[in-house]
Amino acid sequence: MVRVRFAPSPTGLLHIGNARMAVFNWLFAKRHKGTFILRIEDTDIVRSEKRYITQLIEDLHWLGLTWQEGPDVGGQYGPYLQSERLHIYNDICQKFIKEGLAYNCYCTPEQLEERRQSARLSGKPPRYDNRCRNLTDTQKKTFKSAGLKFTVRFKVPDELVAFDDLIRGTCQFDASLMGDFVIMRSDETPSFHFAVAVDDTIMKITHVIRGEDHLSNTPCHILLFNALNQKPPQFAHLSLTMGEDRTLLSKRHGAFSISEYRKLGYLPEAILNYMMLLGWSPKDKKEKFNIDDIIDTFELTDMSKASSVFDQQKLNWLSGQYIRESDTERLANLAIPYLREAGLISLGEDKIDKTNIKLIIDAIKSNIYCISQIVNEADIFFRDSIVSEKHVEYLASELSQSVLSSFHTKLQKFDSLSHENLKITLTAIQEETRIKGKELYMPIRVALTGREHGPELYHIINILGINICKKRIERFLLIKK
Repeated sequence: MVRVRFAPSPTGLLHIGNARMAVFNWLFAKRHKGTFILRIEDTDIVRSEKRYITQLIEDLHWLGLTWQEGPDVGGQYGPYLQSERLHIYNDICQKFIKEGLAYNCYCTPEQLEERRQSARLSGKPPRYDNRCRNLTDTQKKTFKSAGLKFTVRFKVPDELVAFDDLIRGTCQFDASLMGDFVIMRSDETPSFHFAVAVDDTIMKITHVIRGEDHLSNTPCHILLFNALNQKPPQFAHLSLTMGEDRTLLSKRHGAFSISEYRKLGYLPEAILNYMMLLGWSPKDKKEKFNIDDIIDTFELTDMSKASSVFDQQKLNWLSGQYIRESDTERLANLAIPYLREAGLISLGEDKIDKTNIKLIIDAIKSNIYCISQIVNEADIFFRDSIVSEKHVEYLASELSQSVLSSFHTKLQKFDSLSHENLKITLTAIQEETRIKGKELYMPIRVALTGREHGPELYHIINILGINICKKRIERFLLIKK
């Protein structure tokens, strides 16, 4: 059975690049009816924070991802927080030492840095020189009696490490160039390499799907799997996501954390859909798709080796598509907290005019790509429109005055205005004033909203109501009725 894992470090918020790895692991597990595991790599005691674990779990659930084993659901191979597995790593580390696979290294950080600098100056790779590998018993006793701190290093064999990556094909590394690497730090916490290999072994991981930045770590992990008498899992190293300037994705490219996208009101299915387009596309090349429709055809071998480029405009376009197709009731419920925070509607649930909010949603949803934008778009329906000096001057022109005057007169005949009656009214104004097109619609729109763009004129009038429309137009009539 396929078993995959997403193993983030809780040292910050979950970002698009990292969440994307979770998505493809989850999708691969669903494709093969396997198990998706969430494992938290929190052995960096200084930087790891519990609040990031809580936020990460919330963000993944918001995206629609579920896992069969993890810190919040348990499982037969737990615990799923590495900080709760320290005794496991320590026991295996001691076993490695007894078997001659690892040894204590007493080199200080200062000594190691000095040797790295010397190696660089000599044109050599700055690897560890293995000098503590063959300490004499006397040297070991001297260091131990002196109470010196030590790390534990794995003895790297002098061999070629090769593996077949599901995306990148055959990969080979010369282990003799690596140097013995640390598996246990001086504070008795495991190194990333050691904890990963031990956990993947115990949790019976069959496929490791991660970013290509981990490709150079793979030979270390394979050597540790061998030492654990475990067949290495299959590896698939996904290309990384870059900004448009081809540098690693960061916030300056507009790439926020998942929680920030949530706060802005992007729909989770839009974010999920877009992340899947970063380095992969369905066989029919459609950019918008239902996840359930592509599960049976998804293959890791179809992933691109080339880096994908994060395009905020494309994400906005895709999110807008999802909003336009979403149920109005759902969008209204999502919009209410934003309208409350902006002071546009009452805090009391019983005082909210849900019908009116749904009308507003229908009027503006073609103009937004995230729910928070409703505040700016819907402001015209809750407050008197603010008209700029430029627009006041425009509305004072002879052309605008003739349109506004005629429209105001015709509004007197109605208590409400149907779509058909609005068409008839505008046609009558056109015949009366000889004004048509943009020059006919724009004065009315600007007088009612203070804006040149926005919802369809019918929606504006229907939501505001005849009386408010008359009052807003009267403000700009130079000859009052």
